[in-house]
Amino acid sequence: MSENRRFLVHDDGTPFFYLADTAWELFHRLTLPEIELYLRDRAAKGFTVIQAVALAELDGLDVPTMQGHLPLIDRDPSQPSEPYFAFIDTVLDLAESLGLWIALLPTWGDKWNKKWGAGPEIFTPENAYSYGLFLGRRYAQRSIIWMLGGDRPIETEGHREIIRAMARGVREGDGGSHLITFHTWGAHSTSQYIHDEPWLDFHTCQSGHKRNRENWRYIEADYALTPTRPCMDAEPGYEDSQDDIGNLEGGYLDDYDVRKAMYWSLFAGAHGHTYGCFPVWSMWRPGLPYAFARRPWYEAIHLPGSHQVGHARALLLSRPFLTRIPDQSLIVSDVGASTHHVQATRDASGSYALVYIPSGQPVELDLTALSGERTLARWFDPRTGVASAMGSFPRRSRQVFTPPLGGPDWVLVLDDAAAGFPAPGRR
Repeated sequence: MSENRRFLVHDDGTPFFYLADTAWELFHRLTLPEIELYLRDRAAKGFTVIQAVALAELDGLDVPTMQGHLPLIDRDPSQPSEPYFAFIDTVLDLAESLGLWIALLPTWGDKWNKKWGAGPEIFTPENAYSYGLFLGRRYAQRSIIWMLGGDRPIETEGHREIIRAMARGVREGDGGSHLITFHTWGAHSTSQYIHDEPWLDFHTCQSGHKRNRENWRYIEADYALTPTRPCMDAEPGYEDSQDDIGNLEGGYLDDYDVRKAMYWSLFAGAHGHTYGCFPVWSMWRPGLPYAFARRPWYEAIHLPGSHQVGHARALLLSRPFLTRIPDQSLIVSDVGASTHHVQATRDASGSYALVYIPSGQPVELDLTALSGERTLARWFDPRTGVASAMGSFPRRSRQVFTPPLGGPDWVLVLDDAAAGFPAPGRR
């Protein structure tokens, strides 16, 4: 955790950019060669984290893996199956060799709060603790971030006791060597349920699968809370997902929807971001159930959004990262709503500012918060990761910027010319 408790860092204090892909069914539906294909693709594109589930959503207790294993003996969390978890060990070995971390969900949420899932509910506080302890001990030295929950709210005191017990188990098991967060259900944040829980290290929201869901509002709200915790959107709208899942009239979300959700949340103060693609989270292929996927996972991994999210990581890490703050006061003109919403972030000292303009509209900015006598301006293309220079000019109190044609979305990069920052993006 960074000193200001806004960001994640490595042991040496350098920034850890949490850029995740969603692979809920990774352990359940793929062979090891397929997992290697998938992980190599994601590592090459700049992802740093893979979100995956030990007790999988899609009937993971009763439908065996591709290796023929079930995770538990007699559906009992106190009796984990060694062959199943030995396979997860092998996947972790592979991920670590590629520089990837696994955000590991011990279970999908239907195993403690069934709601619409397959279930069944198998957890009690007692076996949640023993299962968490097992996982914590087994993976104490691995590149893991614990992500409890699994697309469910905490609705009863019984639910809360189960989650607390599981958190206590993993923390005792790994000696506190890993961060713990929680994955909640759609259109909600963890702060609505567990902000006061001492085991929670950072907040996540699930803005969910609806076009132009205003996810910056969740980030702004969580950013303002005390005690301070990093926050992020761990499940925005998935690429190639139906707009509002099950809505056959709304079309499908695409890379433009992916970019909007990502830049809105990051520039609103998120420490990182999660990408998702509908056929990929479910690892769907012909012959498997789950009707909403319209192409197999091994084709969907090449969709454009998966290439473009790495450009945001490159952009933000090209400037001082741990002193970055959200600042909508930079925007004098209307910040807009829905698809037109403009979002701004800057360095706390004013050495740079970044403004995401999603629909090509001119934007008037107040530059008094920036440092230096001259401002160097560039347009960053979020589709390609390439920046083009506009030149430098004497810093003014206000100025209007009009994005290039051919977007629709662009990132305006404003630097103190004396700072000597390199051009952001691809070299």
